[in-house]
Amino acid sequence: MGQNILPFYLVCDESASMSGDAIDAMNTALPELHAEIGMNPVVSDKTQFAIIGFSDDAEVLLELSDLSQISQLPELRAKGRTNYAAAMRCLKSQIETDLDRLKSQGHQVFRPVVFFLTDGQPTSDWEYEYNELTSPSFKYHPNIVSFGISQADPDVISAIATYRAFIQDDSSITPAAALQEFATALTKSIVKSGASVTKEGGLVLEAPYEVAGFTRLALDAV
Repeated sequence: MGQNILPFYLVCDESASMSGDAIDAMNTALPELHAEIGMNPVVSDKTQFAIIGFSDDAEVLLELSDLSQISQLPELRAKGRTNYAAAMRCLKSQIETDLDRLKSQGHQVFRPVVFFLTDGQPTSDWEYEYNELTSPSFKYHPNIVSFGISQADPDVISAIATYRAFIQDDSSITPAAALQEFATALTKSIVKSGASVTKEGGLVLEAPYEVAGFTRLALDAV
């Protein structure tokens, strides 16, 4: 019997500038996310989670999965440059593959949610791939919540988001602490969304409105 499923994708910067405390903070936080969601049957039955890492290129580190069926999450590794175009291209391809598969299995699938995390400037043009990902002509175009830490450009972070955007408060928090808050916000979003049920039986995206250590950015008008 088909289920209601809300897919979540973590798209995480693995460029060299993330090495040290930043990447360590994410690798500490991800098992906590896994435990909280994987051991909550109400949430794990209704959400699935994937991880895409990007640097010079982009790679699917965790296929879209029911976290209750996964023994552990992969580790992130800092390397290379910050190729947003590769991340967008990989994300679109993976969303299309995943959602076609879930629908063919008889599931009702809701618009995917992307948490996009970066700590720096893009090292290549990325607008074409981004437009392909977010165009209404792409039937699975996702809701994107973007987070920038360290040297990320607030204007770029705002432009990437389609739902909400956040930039680290330089004065109040270190990048490693900001990433811990990011992981907490991601976990809460998955838990709250997975537990939300409309009177029609659907699911509701419960993305963070405020995140400690971050400033919420206005989105670009169109």
